[in-house]
Amino acid sequence: MKRNLLFVLLIVALLISSCGKKSASGPVAITFMAWGAPEELEVWQKIADEFHAANSNITVNMDVSDWESYWTKLDTLFAGGTPPDVFAMDAPLYLDWQSRDVLLNLQPYINKASGFLDNFYTQPLEGYKVSDGYFGMPRDFQTIVLFYNKDMFDAAGVAYPTASWTWEDLRTAAKKLALDKNGDGTIDQYGFSCDLWDMELCWSEAIWAYGGDVINADRTKTLLGEPKARQAWQLFHDMIFVDKSMPDTIAAGDYGGDLFQAGVVAMWPMGHWAVPGYATVEFQWDVAPMPAGPAGQATSVNSAGFVVAKATKNADASWKFIQFALSQTGQTRLTELGFAIPVLKSVAESPVFLQAKVGDRTINQQVFLDSLKYARVKPIFKGYTLWADAIGNGMATIWDGTAELDETLDAAIVEADKVLSEEK
Repeated sequence: MKRNLLFVLLIVALLISSCGKKSASGPVAITFMAWGAPEELEVWQKIADEFHAANSNITVNMDVSDWESYWTKLDTLFAGGTPPDVFAMDAPLYLDWQSRDVLLNLQPYINKASGFLDNFYTQPLEGYKVSDGYFGMPRDFQTIVLFYNKDMFDAAGVAYPTASWTWEDLRTAAKKLALDKNGDGTIDQYGFSCDLWDMELCWSEAIWAYGGDVINADRTKTLLGEPKARQAWQLFHDMIFVDKSMPDTIAAGDYGGDLFQAGVVAMWPMGHWAVPGYATVEFQWDVAPMPAGPAGQATSVNSAGFVVAKATKNADASWKFIQFALSQTGQTRLTELGFAIPVLKSVAESPVFLQAKVGDRTINQQVFLDSLKYARVKPIFKGYTLWADAIGNGMATIWDGTAELDETLDAAIVEADKVLSEEK
């Protein structure tokens, strides 16, 4: 009887073992979450389908949401213990997530993939490297350049921006391009405008160009109140309230979020993500490098990337998908979106990107790549969102004309430094 029982138990054990091996090598489904517009979902689905064709045992389920919904949903999934396998990451928020010990270290996979990083632009990679290696990888990047309305320049008889322009040149041109077109005493065409809430599109570039900095090297002190940084703040203040060539935030609000697309501003610093939206405007436009200051030329570079949840049960499959999205094939497909710049040099420096159409027109795509020569990585540190809120919200009353520049800036810096102290 005991021999029969032992035989039965042995058979059961073998069956269990056999089933385990079958599931390990059988079909696998992973989830990839990202933010984006509906058209981005379509392209991501193409990438997932092409990946599945090359890896028939791995299916990628796509989940694309708008920016706000994405982060809310992601937090909810992690809180519930059901995170996606692979998800998109905005570089400035990366350290907040990496420090929570919820991301998979990708360095062991990179070590096995000889030469994997050789074709990447170095600046986007910087944002994802920590002492233990890479817990994320950039999938694309954005350099900020100066978009300009050629029709407005032509009508005003003003020469287009060039690579030799300074911020003072921009200021002079902006005054010539600001017009009260209907004669009611109110400016309704502005020479220049930009987002003064977050650093990425405007004020970090100017501060660096004037010789200042945003934050110190060990991320413990906000440097926005230093003398050279104040010169950049004063430039924007005077363009708004002295020159009247740049709208305050109240006037800007009358036109919605994108004043360039609305056709009310001649110059507008922006990233490549805006290009598809500008494809349908009626006026002619192009891009130029960001202007130089006393310390030289400067712009910012930021990236979106991939990370893998540490809790994933499909780490190998998740890495294979990332590898595919970062391959020549995947990057070429992503370039079709037109939203960003490929992180692979071989794709970005090929006709796939450089000769890409914007609707029925072409623009100077090379400017986005040339800007890397003087680009600085958008600062990445723990507590970035809270710090950005302290600066953006703290200075908002300057730009609507209800508060003075220096004292309001000083108060915002105090609050920002509190965040840095608490997030050490």
